[in-house]
Amino acid sequence: EAVQERFFRPYFLQAPGDMVAHEGRLCRLDCKVSGLPTPDLTWLLNGKPVLPDGRHKMLVRETGVHSLLIDPLSQNDAGTYTCLATNKTGQNSFSLELTVVAKEVQKAPMFLEKLQNCGVPEGYPVRLECRVVGMPPPIFYWKKDNETIPSNRERMSMHQDTTGYVCLLIQPAKKADAGWYTLSAKNEAGIVSCTARLDIYAQWHRQIPQPIKLRPGISRYANLTGQGLDIFSAFPTTESPMLFSSPTQKVVESEEL
Repeated sequence: EAVQERFFRPYFLQAPGDMVAHEGRLCRLDCKVSGLPTPDLTWLLNGKPVLPDGRHKMLVRETGVHSLLIDPLSQNDAGTYTCLATNKTGQNSFSLELTVVAKEVQKAPMFLEKLQNCGVPEGYPVRLECRVVGMPPPIFYWKKDNETIPSNRERMSMHQDTTGYVCLLIQPAKKADAGWYTLSAKNEAGIVSCTARLDIYAQWHRQIPQPIKLRPGISRYANLTGQGLDIFSAFPTTESPMLFSSPTQKVVESEEL
């Protein structure tokens, strides 16, 4: 008796669902199909055939798993993928949506505002400030005279925000804090640094006498006397009768005086 040949329409035993993949990486779409004779597979992107090239490859493993490999993935690869399995008895298909996450743009750190040389009186707070941008956001390292400043150092605290503002706060400042300070900003794309000098002044530098203000309508001598000065005894003037008197002369009274 003649052997009757049997045929089976293609049927997907394994098929991927909607996917999210990252730009610049490998993307793999796997499926497994049955059918007799063995079906031929065709991949479509938004209704147009996906042809093998430098970035797109179609593979079949011994286990019967078919794979579409895209490497590296680009934004143009996003869309609706359809896989058609066809043999002489008919065809079957499945579809999925591939979303491509944009590759993170990398930019080396860059100073918008650098550290500035500064000086403060001893005992006052001081801020060493600058502004740095970069993608991904950089990590910051502070040094004093080429020695790393630990984050828990007494009287020193490090601050930053999402705008790129970076600050080293010293409160209160002491003479030992004087020196050269360096800030380094580092991310995956690069590293930059800037340096500035901090000077700490002795306390007497800020003991500047205030100017004496005269009150209108009142004698300048009264103003000085109000400051605790005996101006008449210290600086005799024409108002003092002793200025022109002599021990050997008598004071002459006159109506003109």
